Amino acid sequence: MTEEVTRKRNSINMLSGPLAWPMLMFALPLIASGLLQQSFNAVDVAVVGRFTGPEALAAVGCNGPVIGLLINMFLGLSVGVNVIIANYIGQNNRQGVRASVSASAVLALGSGVIMLVTTQIVARPLLTALDTPPEVLDMAVDYLRILGAGMPFMIIYNFGSAILRSIGDTRRPFFILVVSGIVNVALNLVFVICLGMGVKGVAWATVIANVLNAFIIVLLLVREQSDIHLDIKALAPNWRQMRKIADVGVPAGLQATVFSISNIFIISAINSFGAYAMAGSAAALNYEMYCYFVINAFGQTCVAFGSQNYGAGNLERCRRVLQISLIYSTVILIVLNVLIAWQRNFFLAPFTSDPNVLAYAGERIVAVLLFQFIACYYEMTGSMLRALDYSMTPALITIFGTCVIRLLWVFFFPSDGTFGQLLSIYPISWTLTDIIMYCAYRRIRRSVYSQAAA
Repeated sequence: MTEEVTRKRNSINMLSGPLAWPMLMFALPLIASGLLQQSFNAVDVAVVGRFTGPEALAAVGCNGPVIGLLINMFLGLSVGVNVIIANYIGQNNRQGVRASVSASAVLALGSGVIMLVTTQIVARPLLTALDTPPEVLDMAVDYLRILGAGMPFMIIYNFGSAILRSIGDTRRPFFILVVSGIVNVALNLVFVICLGMGVKGVAWATVIANVLNAFIIVLLLVREQSDIHLDIKALAPNWRQMRKIADVGVPAGLQATVFSISNIFIISAINSFGAYAMAGSAAALNYEMYCYFVINAFGQTCVAFGSQNYGAGNLERCRRVLQISLIYSTVILIVLNVLIAWQRNFFLAPFTSDPNVLAYAGERIVAVLLFQFIACYYEMTGSMLRALDYSMTPALITIFGTCVIRLLWVFFFPSDGTFGQLLSIYPISWTLTDIIMYCAYRRIRRSVYSQAAA
């Protein structure tokens, strides 16, 4: 097979022709990739829950929002990578593409080093500040510090995936995750069941899987023959391109980071209900993350297709990209949310058989997951605004609507409030954010179209 044929097979034409089918083909591997990435943590939760005990389950589960807090700023930068490179492709600016790829690699390396150091320093103070129960704290700290050793490789993989997404290639990152996912599951079973390593075992399995991810994706980019080829020998800071990436990526990362902070405060409030509530919430949260990856996949699809077409000046095509993303994400989310809530006992069975844990997990699924489709609108519209070079606006709206409101809810939450009442803030905040985002998008769209007409 020639190199030209290989490149065409691994890329998608975003600038002409039909949109619905290419967007679906772009999004499906992203959904599958997100499920596999989340499965790293889900397998950790399931293995320790089944073979170690509820304390270990709580130790792993309570780290989910903490890990999100630590890595989201840097993963937000990968959104900037996708937007900038895709925009250059739409402009047919080959030099800009090559410069952005090099800048992305430098950013990934720097971000990874920062994350490695940060996790080792803040693990215990942060988990202590979250009122992690004493019987869980030491295991939770061990888990987080070991995962910190793999975070540089996680970031490298995500930056590499963003580079490939800019040309429409979502298949190869997915296949990489298939391989590493199998390795992760196998090592989990070996380390926990055979070697009795407990929480440390599932953490090291995830680290090894992340190292494998990073190695393969770097190898692909080094061997790539198109403009996104990575020349390791020529790596050097390109401050202009790094700033362009940061202008888009930092607001996205800030949004995700503040979002994680608000969730951490909610986790702290959940902790006050005891270890059963912590474990049940951790089990249910896996399915919220699984469903969120559908939203995230179509959001990334909206960014990639929107950025290329905005770079090429195809504004009407951008409007259609947003519409199709909204339809796909909302319909799929409604189906998944209802299905999981309806058969929640079946879906929770792999994580725990404890009736107290199951009760809390089921309550969270009904109160939160069943209404998650509401978040589709602000996520898709925010993605299109980033493609249109308005990255700070959706970040600020989301920070207020889904973060500040949740923090106020936790702050004023009564001491005799119930678990379900605490969780009801999720659908309330999603609805409020949708309304604000709708108003902002209509105003910005009019401005962009009028500038183009002039």
